[in-house]
Amino acid sequence: MFRRFLLVLLALAAVIGALAYLKYGQIQGQIAMFSQPMPAPVVAVAQVRETRWEPTLDAVGSVQAVQGVEVSNQVAGQVKEIRFDSGANVRQGDILVRLDDDVDQADLEGLQAAERLAALKFKRNSTLLKDRAVSLGDVDDMAAQVDQTRAQVKSKQATIDKKVIRAPFAGQLGIRKIDQGQFLKEGTPIVLLQALDPLYVDYALPEREIGRIQVGQPVRVRVAAQPDETFHGSIAAIAPGVDRGTRSMQVRARFANPKLQLRPGMFARVETVLPVQDRVLTLPREAITFNTYGDSVFLVEGENGKLKVHRRQIATGAVRGDEVTVLSGLKAGDRVVSAGQVKLTNGQEIQIKGAAAQPAPTNPGAKPE
Repeated sequence: MFRRFLLVLLALAAVIGALAYLKYGQIQGQIAMFSQPMPAPVVAVAQVRETRWEPTLDAVGSVQAVQGVEVSNQVAGQVKEIRFDSGANVRQGDILVRLDDDVDQADLEGLQAAERLAALKFKRNSTLLKDRAVSLGDVDDMAAQVDQTRAQVKSKQATIDKKVIRAPFAGQLGIRKIDQGQFLKEGTPIVLLQALDPLYVDYALPEREIGRIQVGQPVRVRVAAQPDETFHGSIAAIAPGVDRGTRSMQVRARFANPKLQLRPGMFARVETVLPVQDRVLTLPREAITFNTYGDSVFLVEGENGKLKVHRRQIATGAVRGDEVTVLSGLKAGDRVVSAGQVKLTNGQEIQIKGAAAQPAPTNPGAKPE
């Protein structure tokens, strides 16, 4: 009984020992695998470029017509004739609408007859005054009557003229808002008229930029309706004061619009072009790590024939598209990591994407700008 129990214990010990030995071998293999040095991560790099930089002040604005008015009637009347089509182009002085003026024309004829009669009486009395057949007072009364009837004729003629509604300036008409035979009260909207070439773009800039802009400065504009088109104009006017609520100043730029691609009311992205700066250092935006503690990059440097990265704090400036200006911390020709930063640590060895990449020459005496 005891021998049988002992044999079972020995067999169990042998099995446990074999399992322990197998597990020990697996652990040693894993230790050996993890003790091997990790391969250098592969990253993409970008070079600090020295270029000519055209800084801009970005804003949003609205397209405005140089001249735009809702054409309306000054005197009441019934529409007798409509002489325009919706959307038509008109010249200054073109007749748009005629109101019925038959009664006014008849009144005008009566007033003109009264004027002629008053003029004849004045002439006759002036002749009789030489012979002292009439008094000077009678002549003065007739002179006043002539002036009065002449003024009445002019007033009625002005009323008749106002019943012919003309285009106040050249431009394009909108949608007609009246119908034939409709009675129009004074000031009834008839049609929108806007001059489309040239056009204005109104926008606002912060008050701190007031010293950087002036009349005649170039301006570029993009609109959603023409995404591939850039329109070029210049500043036409700058408001004399700053808005107290927004602390911004209003700016108006003027643009030629011969193809009528810009229309009043459009939303516009505006770039006010500042003087070009020479020898400005730039980097792609993706190469820079932005955070609250400052902007930084991973600078690629050669050490003992190997490529390693070192985190470098930099100062950045203006942004244009995907490019960012570098104010300090780097010099022209420096290489920095542009993709793969998340897997890097300071001083880590790297491989540059592309077989032709070579370590950057070490220059201990170089100082960052």
